[in-house]
Amino acid sequence: MTELRRAVHAGDPVVGTWVTIGHPAVAEISGELGFDFVVIDAEHSSMSISTVENLVRAVDAANGETKSIVRLPDDDPTRIKRALDTGVSGVIAPMIETAEQARSVVEATRYPPDGVRGVAGSRASAYGLELDDYFERANDELLVMVQIESAKGVGHVGSIAAVDGVDALFVGPTDLSASLGQFGETDSLDTEISAVLDAVGESDTAVGTIALDPEDVERWAETGFDFQVVGIDMDYLIHGAERAKQRYEDVLR
Repeated sequence: MTELRRAVHAGDPVVGTWVTIGHPAVAEISGELGFDFVVIDAEHSSMSISTVENLVRAVDAANGETKSIVRLPDDDPTRIKRALDTGVSGVIAPMIETAEQARSVVEATRYPPDGVRGVAGSRASAYGLELDDYFERANDELLVMVQIESAKGVGHVGSIAAVDGVDALFVGPTDLSASLGQFGETDSLDTEISAVLDAVGESDTAVGTIALDPEDVERWAETGFDFQVVGIDMDYLIHGAERAKQRYEDVLR
């Protein structure tokens, strides 16, 4: 088991960041900053699988132990297989609403006999040079997260969390608020978030989320989330530029 997967299982306060800009420099800088993991977003971005692979390389090139995780476009087994072959340390599967979906995701991340992942030489196995070794250890090393981001997902969260091989749930506040007809009103999610946190009690499955602004970091920690992603590259760029521009305008007044 990798250190990241072990830490998630132990409930250690790991912290990540989110990358949507498909340039390796952004991923490499994120790795240099010492985050425990970097989420490479292949769902809501224009990234191809080759771009994803280059961003995984960039995170690996950074100093330190930062790991890369790919947020998949969907739960299709072929997409999961291709993401894992880039050498990523784990995946986040979006919009998981049933235990059956969660089991399918886990099976797609596991080599036989534990799952249905196809075997081939790829970057993950040093292009086949270390295929035997990778085959033996991959099932135990890969971190599998599933996103709870709909009312239906919240309704089935207990059975989803209980699926063997699901390491963590990841609550998506924005999509969850939209599913409830309250888009953007993440302050109104207390009931649903409590339901998620309560439902995983018996399974000891970790639960994480994303903080979309600095105030959310403290809020989510106090709520009881085990880990967080504390921002998105695009937001860092926007807010940093806004602050610099505003400072200049204030000085001239």
